Amino acid sequence: MEGKTIAAIATAMSPGGISIVRISGEEAVLIIDRIFRSPKGKKRLSQVESHTIHYGFIYDGEELIDEVMVAVMRAPRSYTMEDTVEINCHGGILITKKILEVVLKYGAVPAEPGEFTKKAFLNGRIDLSKAEAVIDLINAKNEFAMKSSMGQLRGSVSNKINSLRDSILDSIAFIEAALDDPEHISIEGYGDELLKKVDEMIVEMEQMEERADNGKILVEGIKTVILGKPNAGKSSLLNRLAREERAIVTHIAGTTRDTLEEQIRIGGVSFKMIDTAGIRETEDVVEQIGVSKAKVLAKEADLILYVVDSSVDLDDNDKEIIELIKNKRAIILLNKLDLEQKVKKEDINKYYEGLHILEISAKEGIGVEALEQTLMELFFKEEVTFNDEVYITNIRQKNALNQALESLKMVKNSIENEMPEDFFTIDLMNAYSQLGYIVGEEIEEDLVNRIFEKFCMGK
Repeated sequence: MEGKTIAAIATAMSPGGISIVRISGEEAVLIIDRIFRSPKGKKRLSQVESHTIHYGFIYDGEELIDEVMVAVMRAPRSYTMEDTVEINCHGGILITKKILEVVLKYGAVPAEPGEFTKKAFLNGRIDLSKAEAVIDLINAKNEFAMKSSMGQLRGSVSNKINSLRDSILDSIAFIEAALDDPEHISIEGYGDELLKKVDEMIVEMEQMEERADNGKILVEGIKTVILGKPNAGKSSLLNRLAREERAIVTHIAGTTRDTLEEQIRIGGVSFKMIDTAGIRETEDVVEQIGVSKAKVLAKEADLILYVVDSSVDLDDNDKEIIELIKNKRAIILLNKLDLEQKVKKEDINKYYEGLHILEISAKEGIGVEALEQTLMELFFKEEVTFNDEVYITNIRQKNALNQALESLKMVKNSIENEMPEDFFTIDLMNAYSQLGYIVGEEIEEDLVNRIFEKFCMGK
């Protein structure tokens, strides 16, 4: 429905001091005029200045609904670039829903998830990368994810992408002009100049591609899988790190048969901790499924915590786990330090060196602080850093970047093979288009709808 005026509750549906009902569209101010009354009954909000707030009451006909403060923001100086009204009412769930019902009764239609931000995108206030940063900001699980999302919202990604697109477009325009008017514009030697330019762009884009996985970690947290044999103390470790009893702990081997996930923050960084079934040979069908799942998760993990029961000797199950974690970022934890130790660091080093090995007692809390410090050091001292670099944070953007990068590499190949200049423009144009997908310059309506469906209602 073109030109529709939408409305939704913009705050969480829970008891609180204040809730906000947001209205946006051509009739937003007219609708509020129908239901708002000032204390003296004379003020019409259609006549007030933009970006002002007004005290009064919401009525449904002659029925008083609530005492409110109403903010009026006129187009184009609003989030959606349309006339926008925000009703600040008391924060009860029932009263907020009642005010929304009144707003809908007097002319608005219910907003779809993310429709306010979708309007902002369609009306040109923000590009698609900034729109996606909004939902990342709402869902941010740690300080670094929040900073990355704010950077995107300020244009860190779109500025970089638009700069690359401008450079590509300049090259396309020059080649096309030279081919159309060879008498006045010489293209001789331009291949060398273009090659230098393309090389610089490839380096920039490869750096962005390398940081894309780090961007994913920024948003989702570090996927950390806890591995070990049954009764090694994996669930005790999860409970200790989570600082609550999240996993069932017993002396019976094989208590954990499925995965248990817990989002844990350590020093401002989010770790998506996954407790898994103990890895061992078993005839139990259910336990076999759990063991298989643990092995798959180990392959997908950003980080592995391998918990070893140091009070018993290593066996074939341990050797299998050690093979699983080879070439992975991992920390080996010699657990049950409170008991007599039969496994030492040198026993692990017989298989291969270079892994972080710590001695802990998950039950008693010994060494857990050192583990948390090691997690932070691993995270900061390796390639994952958090600064003013541009981070691509979702798979859609990363795929488009990859396609653009491949097209530029094809341009480079064409130049080096001394192909005709019109070959350059085909791949340059494709790179330009693929980068356009990131900021939403060239994107299909169905994909736009899918992206905004992920938003919460009222945003």
